[in-house]
Amino acid sequence: MSGTVVLEEKWPVLGRHVQAAWWLRVWTDLGRAPRTIDAYARGLAEYLEMCEREGVDPLTASRAHVGVYVRELTDRPSRRGANVVALDSGSSLANATIQQRLVPVRLFYDHLMEEGLRESNPVGRGRFTPGRRGGGHQRGLVPRLTKLPWIPTEWQWADILTVAAEEPVRNRLMLALAYDAALRREELCALRTDDLDPAHRTLRIRAETTKNRLERVVPYSAPTGVLLSDYLAHRARLSRARGSLFLSESRRNHAQPLSLWTWSKVVRRIALAADVPRFSTHTTRHLCLTDLARMGWELHAIATFAGHRHTDSTLRYIHLSGRDLADKLGRGMDHIHAWRIGMLTGMDAATAGTPQ
Repeated sequence: MSGTVVLEEKWPVLGRHVQAAWWLRVWTDLGRAPRTIDAYARGLAEYLEMCEREGVDPLTASRAHVGVYVRELTDRPSRRGANVVALDSGSSLANATIQQRLVPVRLFYDHLMEEGLRESNPVGRGRFTPGRRGGGHQRGLVPRLTKLPWIPTEWQWADILTVAAEEPVRNRLMLALAYDAALRREELCALRTDDLDPAHRTLRIRAETTKNRLERVVPYSAPTGVLLSDYLAHRARLSRARGSLFLSESRRNHAQPLSLWTWSKVVRRIALAADVPRFSTHTTRHLCLTDLARMGWELHAIATFAGHRHTDSTLRYIHLSGRDLADKLGRGMDHIHAWRIGMLTGMDAATAGTPQ
């Protein structure tokens, strides 16, 4: 069964609009990640359902009709109800979520324009126009809010480490690598035994596991290397087969590759036990990149280490680090990376070393 047929079964509205189904098929054939296709299908399906409710043909919809969809998104009740802690969109959906829902609609209309079925895109996008009043910037359909990445305070980090110290060796190693090499959740869980180079203490992050399909090689510290050796000895008791580095130890999936969702549950459990609920699988990456900025790493060096295609994302960590205050606040920051890894792996900070 093709991926497009599965999407049409999940969202029947896609099957009622030939161009929508065709557009998703093209993106699938181009090799886009399944999770990306699923997100595109969901956003486009919600928009098409709105068009049907309003009696609008999506091929001829105007900017006003797209506005109705945006209003529905901003007024939509949250499924989490009273559990919502903070809202950055002025509504029950976060600004980033609204932006995410609009992306497939914008791309769908780009497709219709390329096919000659429309002359303009009713969604539009923010752009810079020289000479335009107000600085030349034209706002997108929905204002984009850019927030700095959240990182824990030193006290919160210490609480997390206290809880993590009681975790099995696999979980401690995963936390250490996630911070040491600034790995995304998908990159961490997808590591294979043949991605390791213990002689040079490096990891190969394969292009197919990264967010933007950029392969990179990243270092890890000596203490993490010791923890890795301990885990490999433990892993050999589960399976001697090469393949996924991190294996499940549950009865149902014994010795099978550890899933993204299982790792997310582990981190969530640690976060709640440490009473730091904002701590997530991405926090260690934010923390590592911020620490590198604090240590004075150059922008492009941090971008290469992080696997950022553009430096715009990297700049957030420079701003967060307050590097302009380095002379006053950053004395000794060149040791903070080694200190964190020493805390994670249980080794003395003086012997931890830093990534080469």
